[in-house]
Amino acid sequence: MAQKTYWILYLFFLNTTIELVNGEFRKLFEKGIRYERLSPINFTEISREYGYKSEEHTVITEDGYVLTLFRIPRGKNCHFTAQRTPVLIMHGLLLSSDSWIDSGPEAGLAYLISDDCYDLWAGNVRGNYYSRNHIRMNPDEDPEFWKFSLNEVGVYDLPAIIDYILDYTRSVKLNYIGYSQSGGSFVIMCSEKLGYCDKVRVAILLHPVAKMTNAKSQAFRAITEVYQILEPNLQNALELEALPRGGYVQKIVHDICQNDLIADKICRSILTVLDSYNPGSVSVSTIRTLTGHFPGGTSVRVMAWFNQVLNKKEFQNFDYGPLMNMKIYGSKQPSIYNCNATTAPIVIIHGKNDNIVSKKDVEWLKNQLPNVLEVVYVKNPLWNHFDVPYSQHTREMIYPKISEDLFKYSGNGVEL
Repeated sequence: MAQKTYWILYLFFLNTTIELVNGEFRKLFEKGIRYERLSPINFTEISREYGYKSEEHTVITEDGYVLTLFRIPRGKNCHFTAQRTPVLIMHGLLLSSDSWIDSGPEAGLAYLISDDCYDLWAGNVRGNYYSRNHIRMNPDEDPEFWKFSLNEVGVYDLPAIIDYILDYTRSVKLNYIGYSQSGGSFVIMCSEKLGYCDKVRVAILLHPVAKMTNAKSQAFRAITEVYQILEPNLQNALELEALPRGGYVQKIVHDICQNDLIADKICRSILTVLDSYNPGSVSVSTIRTLTGHFPGGTSVRVMAWFNQVLNKKEFQNFDYGPLMNMKIYGSKQPSIYNCNATTAPIVIIHGKNDNIVSKKDVEWLKNQLPNVLEVVYVKNPLWNHFDVPYSQHTREMIYPKISEDLFKYSGNGVEL
């Protein structure tokens, strides 16, 4: 049964990608199928419905990308003076800041952290629906907009977001929480941008991406492989955008998953095929909500880069092929990230049932980083990759450790 579901999913994404190449996504965009029509409210409006006051901020990167950043300066249930050290939490692949509130105020990490009186900032990287803009380029018309991999997120997006938060709050440092690809982009930032690790008191990496050769998810491998094969031949802007919110895949998934029975059976099965089985961890209500925001868009090159790291023994930059690599990196092989430059204190939290980021690859990353304080494995043996943003058990499973380290590295309201 599992094998059958995998092939259905594989053919579904293969068909979708072929349609993309044939220009079907362009036709859908021309008909006006956009994410605004699917869900007109954003992070601030959703959080307001639960009694949380939030703010929307705009950050412009050095290379001109316009990013959206959300802030909850004080949680609804915070009854003390807010901690002076701000907390930045960053999303995973094809997600957005909405992933931290989709599971509701009892489980969403944005709510839990702000309720503990932290100044919570939820970022969005280039290419998702909150950061699909540029000071010069039009993402619907300019192919150059989409020619980025995770390298640009680490080199441009994270430094711009960190600088903005520190300037706005007049803080010396912040605490960082990076999930999945945002764990990897943090290491990239430390490797490529001198001095930025020094702006972080502690980095809590949740199921971080780096080397991924031991990933067990065949569905994730198949999907990224399709993009890796197609990436060199795609030309126009809409072809170079992968799995956007409001696109064909997201709209179908959103529509079918609004039925409770289908959400519980079919949509939960899709999550299971992509990752692994953890019965009852993600509620039906959360599944219905998250499909309004997932997938949330990225570049085809990011998807292709993930396929590359699934098959490489090093944590490295995007591989353009020997000729282009020589031009860009000065060698036939892409540059390898200097993990040893990640000098900020690191805490890694991971689940043993994660089929996307394996325990072996997490242990590899731990051995590359010079200042890992602790690697914590979630006590639930079925805890998987998607449980981090979406599980209804986040408060019990991972938040106590997050809260402990945030408190320890927040100086109790006093800058260290």
